Amino acid sequence: MARYQEIATFLAELVATRAPGDLLPSDAELCARFGVSRGTARQAVQQLVAEGRVVRRRGQGTYVAAPRIPRLLGSPLSFTESMRRRGLTATSQMLEAGEIRPSAEDVVALEIDEFSRAFLLERLRLADGVPMAIERAVITPRCAAVLDEDLAVVSLHEAFERLGHRPSIALATVSARLATARERALLDLPARGVVLCERRVISDQDRTPLEHTETRYAAERYEFETVLYRQEPAP
Repeated sequence: MARYQEIATFLAELVATRAPGDLLPSDAELCARFGVSRGTARQAVQQLVAEGRVVRRRGQGTYVAAPRIPRLLGSPLSFTESMRRRGLTATSQMLEAGEIRPSAEDVVALEIDEFSRAFLLERLRLADGVPMAIERAVITPRCAAVLDEDLAVVSLHEAFERLGHRPSIALATVSARLATARERALLDLPARGVVLCERRVISDQDRTPLEHTETRYAAERYEFETVLYRQEPAP
């Protein structure tokens, strides 16, 4: 077994006995314990980073990672309901809310007139107090009444349902990029933290578009799942 693999095995066993957020031995401590170079110690730690078991904070150390939250790509489930199903409590911090002029992409997604006024709702979404995502939803003018709800507490999807619009269909795309300074601050990410950006158009039971949303997830706390079906060739 290579030396870095020996250290990686030691760290993996340590992680299994610790709680998320616990501090792990530093590179210097690993070098002293195993008599290896700093490069070898870093290689072992990077293996666990890649596996999602630990996170590194520049200038702070290496910590046990929280289990990643699975999300089904394109699921119409709200953040609140998704967290509830995993035994977590969803909360929100309101970042921005109000009337806006929709972008060209919003107009197409929501199937509204280019001169319409839409409504913006941007919230920081948390699970058990941990920041998970920044959600920026542009809401169709036909559902402007949802802004009368306390959306720092109430689920947006529950507010839609009270208007007779049940979120039923979601079309989504996902990409990854480095987080901006604002995103790093809100999501408590390291200097080169990554966000997974999911763009969704959510429609109701009558296929009427309700919201055009970009959600930026903390990549170190999420993983996306999808269901694929084999397409049989036509006879």
